[in-house]
Amino acid sequence: MKLKQLEGLLGNLQQFSNPKVELEQYPTGPHIASRVLYTAENSFGDVGDRVVADFGCGCGTLGIAAALLGAEHVVGVDVDSQSLEIASANAEELEVELNLVQCDLGNLDFRGQIVDTVVMNPPFGTRKKGVDMEFLRVALAHVKRAALRDFNASSAEVLCELRYDVPHLYKFHKKKEVDIAVDLWRFVPRGA
Repeated sequence: MKLKQLEGLLGNLQQFSNPKVELEQYPTGPHIASRVLYTAENSFGDVGDRVVADFGCGCGTLGIAAALLGAEHVVGVDVDSQSLEIASANAEELEVELNLVQCDLGNLDFRGQIVDTVVMNPPFGTRKKGVDMEFLRVALAHVKRAALRDFNASSAEVLCELRYDVPHLYKFHKKKEVDIAVDLWRFVPRGA
């Protein structure tokens, strides 16, 4: 699938109509989502024929992108049932399979080593300090090739800097939109 085609399909997905500030819910836009997953697949082969987990999946944008790029199986995990309903509707609309799990990420208990690739747009950690690092810790713990007793990545690399448009969603936002720089990281588990 071409990058522009992927971005176009993701651009039609339903997003949060009433985002929850306490969960730091921000939509993952089609531009950034398409580039993240397209890069993961076309530069590293981390999506096609792989088991992909989307942590904090929200409306399912990243997981659906993985499915569209040929992931063998995609699991979306989110604590919010309303987000999962939107993700389910989005997957149905694009006719892709997305298995959804309602669970607080800290309580996630996959049995065995079943995930090849984790994608996520984690909370910033501004409402609940440390939640961003908790997402990373859980992601590294659930990647198939990670050593079970040692969650340290053997390498961590910034692939590129992307622009993330944060729209005015919450009362405390003072601007209509803020364009912030974010890094696209690739972590390789020890032993991979």
